[in-house]
Amino acid sequence: MKITKHEVEYVAHLARLQFDEEEKEKFTSQLNDILVYMDILNKVDTSGIEPTTHAIDLTNAFRDDIVKESVGTEVTLTNAPDKFGDCFRVPKVIE
Repeated sequence: MKITKHEVEYVAHLARLQFDEEEKEKFTSQLNDILVYMDILNKVDTSGIEPTTHAIDLTNAFRDDIVKESVGTEVTLTNAPDKFGDCFRVPKVIE
């Protein structure tokens, strides 16, 4: 085992988390599985592989920043579930 139940309890204590015995066993098993898998990945020969930030090639779809006319208040508020005058009405979040 890579990680013990005692270590899970210690980390939970540091994070101010409380788990029952069943959850501690579950987390110990899951974390151990992750660490064992990391050992398997560490054994793979990557000496000829160039470092990457993503598993697949990503490209950002940037568009030109062109100033355009706004769609206007009426069009913007057509799908508003609740509106008040020219504004969106939302539930109060601060008491």
